[in-house]
Amino acid sequence: MEAQKDGYFYFASESVGEGHPDKLCDQISDALVDACLAVDPDAILGMEAATKSGLMVLLGEITMKNRELVDAEQIARDV
Repeated sequence: MEAQKDGYFYFASESVGEGHPDKLCDQISDALVDACLAVDPDAILGMEAATKSGLMVLLGEITMKNRELVDAEQIARDV
């Protein structure tokens, strides 16, 4: 995020190290989006993943044709 106010330049960013759960969650979300778009290029979706102590939660909404062709659980396990 960048902003300029009162002559000052403000910059903020987030960074996590290798192996951090956020990186895994981002990879799973991206894989689900890619899989849905591969089945239906006109799909409309927003996906998020969250994890804690051996639990993975997939959150979001999907509007697409042939939704049954995307196995979200298997995609998450494969990542």
